[in-house]
Amino acid sequence: QVQVVESGGGLVQFGGSLRLSCAASGNIVSINAMGWYRQAPGNQRELVATIASGGSTRYADSVKGRFTISRDNAKNTVYLQMNSLKPEDTAVYYCNAAGFRGPPYTSFISWGQGTQVTVSS
Repeated sequence: QVQVVESGGGLVQFGGSLRLSCAASGNIVSINAMGWYRQAPGNQRELVATIASGGSTRYADSVKGRFTISRDNAKNTVYLQMNSLKPEDTAVYYCNAAGFRGPPYTSFISWGQGTQVTVSS
């Protein structure tokens, strides 16, 4: 099994910054991609940012220029630096990891339990 654990959420004022961390552990062979998603009350879960093993990144339009995703492949860890936070960024942020585990060798997609980010106006 592969476990994913997020940390770093909290309460911050409008315009402030937070850094989220996410570590994957278990019988991991390789991780192809890691990413952050968020879900606000009454809304569907949406993509925030993803990063591939080679370093290519993808961002939601709403966070481009404010959020930066990075990863430490040796530690199976991904980070999300969030700057210039807005009240509409308030949500539960979930980490996702996808790759291969084993033995027995098989693909996996694992989600963390989520961490709350609240931005006050």
